[in-house]
Amino acid sequence: QVQLVESGGGLVQPGGSLRLSCAASGISINKYVVDWYRRAPGKQRDLVANISRGGITNYADSVKGRFTIARDNAKNTVYLQMSTLKPEDTAVYYCNTKIGVAQYWGQGTQVTVSS
Repeated sequence: QVQLVESGGGLVQPGGSLRLSCAASGISINKYVVDWYRRAPGKQRDLVANISRGGITNYADSVKGRFTIARDNAKNTVYLQMSTLKPEDTAVYYCNTKIGVAQYWGQGTQVTVSS
């Protein structure tokens, strides 16, 4: 029953901004830790940001000061606001949550940063 659906990806020029959304169904997203991961071409999947059920946020060093993770409880959605984008941010971005021993992943959304 749990589903996560990412959206908001696209093509943006270096220095631009983009906001990704992770819309949840089957769960109340404010009760769980939600993570954003990304997989760049030819590289491993890396954690970029997460937010706890208490609202505590964490960021990878590579995105600190540029990305912000936030939650809208009324919309049951977690966002990743990305600014000052760099070509190295090009990747497929995924949201994830863990409930007990189960893990739930969205389908991913492509972000391409290029001039």
